[in-house]
Amino acid sequence: MNASRLALSLASLAGLLVACAGAPSTQPVTPASIQPPSDAKLFLETSAKGAQVYQCEQKADSTYGWVFKAPDATLATVSGAPAGKHYAGPTWEAPDGSKVVAAAVASDPGPSPSAIPWLLLAAKSHAGKGVFADVRFIQRVRTTGGIAPTGACTASNLKSEARVPYTATYLFFR
Repeated sequence: MNASRLALSLASLAGLLVACAGAPSTQPVTPASIQPPSDAKLFLETSAKGAQVYQCEQKADSTYGWVFKAPDATLATVSGAPAGKHYAGPTWEAPDGSKVVAAAVASDPGPSPSAIPWLLLAAKSHAGKGVFADVRFIQRVRTTGGIAPTGACTASNLKSEARVPYTATYLFFR
C-alpha cells in the first residue's frame, strides 16, 4: 500500500471514530430477564463512576448489618462528556435539569460475584424537559464493585456510612 493511500485510510478511520464517539455503542448481550420490551429503543449509553452508599443498621432480629441507602455517581457519555449524576430515588439527572426516577423491575447477578447485580429499571416519574424527559427503561450492566461492605457493623458503629466504589454502564431506552 502506498503512503498516500495509507494516509487517506487513516484519515477516514479517524473521521469515523470521531463521528461515532457520542453515539451509543451496540447494546451488550444481556440476560433475557433484564431485557426491555422489544419496542424500547436505546438512545443513550453512559458510564457511571461513584459509590454505593450503605448504612450500618440494627435489623428486626437485633443483629446488625449494612443496608443499601443510595447511589452517588457521576455519568459520562461514551465520548467522555459529562452526562449528569445518579443519586437516591434512584434518580438520574442530566446537565439540562431533566430527571427520571425509576424502580427495579428485574435483576440478574451478572458475571461477577464481586459486583452489584445487573438491573432493568422502569421509569416512575420525570421532571423537566430534556434528555431524560421520555426515558421508559434503564439497564444497569457492566458493573464492578459496589457490593455491601464486609467490615464490621456493630452497636459501636451503628448509623455509620460506608461508601463502596463502583462503576456501571447505564443504557437509556425510549
